[in-house]
Amino acid sequence: MKGVLIALVLLLALVATFAVQNPGIINVKFLYLSGATSLLAVVVAAFAAGVLGGWLAGLPGYFRRRSEMSAAKKRIQELEIEVAALKAKSPPPVAPGKERPA
Repeated sequence: MKGVLIALVLLLALVATFAVQNPGIINVKFLYLSGATSLLAVVVAAFAAGVLGGWLAGLPGYFRRRSEMSAAKKRIQELEIEVAALKAKSPPPVAPGKERPA
């Protein structure tokens, strides 16, 4: 967790440095839309779009793992019940070399 925090602080420092060194206004055109904005706004918007795209791409795997985990928990509970039932039915195991009393 500490490493992630350090990486985030470094990334924010780089963005701040970029913003200070590139204060200019640029013209942005997309399809039939156009407008003037700062270069930093364009870079931040592109980064945010990339983060959102990566997050959306990871959602199917997240839901699949969550479903598998739920099924595994259910199977574990079933097996624990089965083990408890088997323990209740059979006598305790005898150590090797010892005979069971009559």
